[in-house]
Amino acid sequence: MSAARIGFMLFGIAALAACSDDGAKKKSEPPPVPVTTARAAKHDVPVTLQVVGRAEAYESVVLKSRVDGQVAAVLFTEGQHVNQGEVLIRLDPKDFAARLQQAEANAARDRALVAKTRSDTARYAALKDRNFVSEEKVNDIRTNEAAASANLLASKAAVELARLQLSYTTIRAPFAGVVGARLVYPGSSVKINDTTLAVVNRVRPLLVSFSVPEKHLPRLRAAMASAAGKTGGMKVDVSLPGDRTQRLEGEVRFLDNAVDTSTGTIQMKAVLPNADEKLTPGQFLNVSLLLDTLVGTVTVPNEAVQQGAEGNFVFVVKDDSSVEMRKVVTAASAGGLTAISTGVLADETVVTDGQLRLAPGVRIKARETGPANADITATPANK
Repeated sequence: MSAARIGFMLFGIAALAACSDDGAKKKSEPPPVPVTTARAAKHDVPVTLQVVGRAEAYESVVLKSRVDGQVAAVLFTEGQHVNQGEVLIRLDPKDFAARLQQAEANAARDRALVAKTRSDTARYAALKDRNFVSEEKVNDIRTNEAAASANLLASKAAVELARLQLSYTTIRAPFAGVVGARLVYPGSSVKINDTTLAVVNRVRPLLVSFSVPEKHLPRLRAAMASAAGKTGGMKVDVSLPGDRTQRLEGEVRFLDNAVDTSTGTIQMKAVLPNADEKLTPGQFLNVSLLLDTLVGTVTVPNEAVQQGAEGNFVFVVKDDSSVEMRKVVTAASAGGLTAISTGVLADETVVTDGQLRLAPGVRIKARETGPANADITATPANK
């Protein structure tokens, strides 16, 4: 075999070996993983606390009779709006009217006796001056006058008591509100301070009662102190469960003076105007309180934050299209975004979808969704 032929064969073998090495290298490198990414951005994030509350009547009164009697008329319709002083129920007044007449007659009798004893006192005093009667007799007459005057005072008090009892036969609304179901009917017997006649609730304005975990107390007190100098004080947003399109604004009016040791919460109350009466006492409500505002904090989409054995982490895309896993500390979540305290810088790119196939150093093929943006209403995140 000639030298030229041998050299050509050696060159072919070397070229084939080089091609095999290139093919093996290509096969050993996995293809880039397709993922979705987004850029971290800075936002001012309001931090709010989301809790569940219950609507309460601003004022609620269970009407009961102040006298024993029998219902003569029920003058309201169930669910009716009533004004302050409006008559709701009348009891049979005949017995009490008769007692008033009797008391007035007794008072008239005692008034006449007072006039007579006063005249006797004057006459006997004149006779005493002429020495026709003794001093002892004059003192007896004056005693009779004093006793008659005392009896007259007692009679007047009895008249006033009888008049009050007669007035108690008319049950009126103590304030403007909504009256509940009919609980008695004409002919029903009622006992003093026992039988429930009706329930009246004031629903304009309305109270919302809710409990806050004690761990939020320092931030809550700071927020209330900051809002104290502002018009209206600390605000709350209220919405119906499952329907956040209708939001109502209220004002915090009450913070309890002690933490409930059985639940570890403290009770608060807010006032809502409820002018259109959309809310009803007893209704469950979602309550949102603004606690703080994180100014210029880095935010990423919620989907970028993953849960691991050592806490939260995100995959950050490096310049060579590989990914790096970083631990992060979250401060709040808001409108689809999570505020990051440490771990990610603004304008860095994070992976928002496809993390299951990733590991540190893996190359990606990214489809960026743009910077993190949202209409932010934040809630505290677990740290």
